[in-house]
Amino acid sequence: MLRRLRIKNLAVVEELEWELTAGFNALTGETGAGKSILVDAFLLLLGERADRGLVRTGADGCVVEGELGGAEKFRGWLEEKGVEPDPDGTLVIKRQIGIAGTGRQFLNGSSVTLAVLKELGDRLVDLHGPHDHQTLLSPSVQRSAVDGFGKLEAVVGGVRAAWNEKIAAEEAMITFQKNIAGVDGATRELIDHQVKELGAAQIKVGEDEQLQRDHAAAGHGRRIVELAAEVSGQLEGGEENVLQILGKVQKALMEWERLDGAAGELREKNELAVAGLRELGREAERRAEQVGMDAARLAELEGRLNLVLGIQKKYGGSAESALAKLVTLKIRQTELSQAEGRGKELAKALEQAKEKHRELCLKLGKERGKAAPKFAVAVTEQLRGLGFRACRLEVALEKLESPGAEGGESVELMFAPNPGEPPRPLRTIASSGELARVMLGLKTVMAERDEVPILIFDEVDANVGGETALAVAERLHNLGRTHQVLCLTHLPAVAGVADAHFCVTKSVEKGRTFARLERVEGESREKELSRMLGGEGKAARAMARELMGKRKAIKA
Repeated sequence: MLRRLRIKNLAVVEELEWELTAGFNALTGETGAGKSILVDAFLLLLGERADRGLVRTGADGCVVEGELGGAEKFRGWLEEKGVEPDPDGTLVIKRQIGIAGTGRQFLNGSSVTLAVLKELGDRLVDLHGPHDHQTLLSPSVQRSAVDGFGKLEAVVGGVRAAWNEKIAAEEAMITFQKNIAGVDGATRELIDHQVKELGAAQIKVGEDEQLQRDHAAAGHGRRIVELAAEVSGQLEGGEENVLQILGKVQKALMEWERLDGAAGELREKNELAVAGLRELGREAERRAEQVGMDAARLAELEGRLNLVLGIQKKYGGSAESALAKLVTLKIRQTELSQAEGRGKELAKALEQAKEKHRELCLKLGKERGKAAPKFAVAVTEQLRGLGFRACRLEVALEKLESPGAEGGESVELMFAPNPGEPPRPLRTIASSGELARVMLGLKTVMAERDEVPILIFDEVDANVGGETALAVAERLHNLGRTHQVLCLTHLPAVAGVADAHFCVTKSVEKGRTFARLERVEGESREKELSRMLGGEGKAARAMARELMGKRKAIKA
C-alpha cells in the first residue's frame, strides 16, 4: 500500500505530504482545487512521462517521492533490476524532474529507468480514470476479465508459451530452408544436376583459347595441307633441299675441324640447325594432319568449343570461375546430405509444437466455457445493485479460424441493460455512465482474484446519484477490504463511507496559487460533506452525519 506521498513544486502544489491509510481513501474538493494533481504525482512515480509544464512557475524542477509498504513480494523482481530490497518490505520511489522535462528516478536509492518504473506501476496500480472505462470495450480486456475470474492465468500462460514455441519452430524451419536453398535459392536437385554437368564437362584452364585456335585453323585445312607439303618439300624433298645442302655444309665443317679444332663449335651449331629443321618438318606434318580437311574433326572441335564456352558463360565467364563453382557445389552437396537429418528433426519439432498448442487451446477453451457463465452471473448480480435492476450480461465465446497466442476463441461481453432486449456487444450499446458502472461491477467481482494491490478511481461515480450512488459507495468500501482504494469523488455518499477522507483546497496568496491537503475527521469531515451536499445548514449537516453513519453500518 501507499503510505506516504510527498510533492514539491508540482503545478499549484508548492509542498505537500500525504499520509494515506489502508482500505478506502476518498479525496474530495471543489472543481479545480488540484485533486487530479495528486493522482498525476503518483503516476509520475510509476513511470508516466513528464511534461515540463508540470514544474511550478519559478522553480528549477519538481520532486515526487512515495513510500510503499508490504513490498516483500517484489523482492525477487527488485533484485533482478539491480535494486536492493528493504528488509522490512518498504519501497521508496523518487522522481526528480527538471524544468526542461528531463530528470532522474530512483528505487530504494538506486537509479533506474522509466521503463522499470512503468513495469513496477503495472504491478502496483490499476487506474480507472474518467475515460478509462473505455478500455472495457477492448476484446483483450474482456478476455482478461473472464480469464482472471476463472483463475485461468496459468493455462493462458501455457498457451502463450506454446504459441511462442510454435513460432520459434516455424522460424527455425524457415531459416533452415533458406540455408538449404543457399544465397541463390538452389534446390538439392538443381545442385546435383550442376555438379554432374560441370564434372562431365571436364573444363581445363586455357582450353577455350586452344580450341578457338584449332577451330579457326581447321577452317583453312586445304591451304594448310598445301603449305605443309611445300615446307616438307623445301626441307627434305627433291635433290637440292635444305637438309641436303646442310649435309654438304656438315662435311665441310668436319674437314675444317680436322685442320682447326676451333671449328668444332661451328660444326655443332650446324648439327643443331639440322635437328631443328627436321623437328620443324615433323611438327608441320602433325599439325597439318590435325587441321586437315576432315569434316568430322571440324565438327568435333565446334562441339567441344560450344560446350566449353557455354559452361564458362553459365558459371562465371571463365574456366577458373567454373572450376571454383564446382568446388563450392560439392561442398553444398555434402552439407545438404548431412542436413537431411536436421530437416527431419525440425519438421518433427514443429509438428509437436503445433500439436501442443492445439491441445492447450482446447483445454483453455473448455475452462473458459466453464468460467464464462459463472462470470456473467456474478457481474450481473453486481450490476443489478448498481442501478441496472433488470439487466443481463452474458459472455459470448466464438471459435477462431486460427488459434493464436490467447487461445482458440474470441471473448466478448454481451449486455442487455433493460428487460425485453436481447444482449448485444457492450461496445455497441453502453453509454459512458453505463460503462463506468459495468467497470465497477467487474472490479468488485474481480477483487478477490486481482493481485494488483492499489486501485485508483478518478470520478468513477460520474453521472450517478440516489440509490445508485449508495450502491457505488458500498462497493468501493468493500473493495477497500482487499485493496488499497483511492477514489476522487464529488459524491458525498461515496466520500461518507470512506475509511479515510482527505480534502484538497486552493488559495491565492500574494498573487500565487497554492493547493493544500488535509485529512478531515469528525466535525471537519461533516462540514466537507455538507459542502458537497450543497450547503452547511442543519439539513445538510444532518444528512452528512447520516452518510457517515452508513460507513459504520457497512463495516458491521
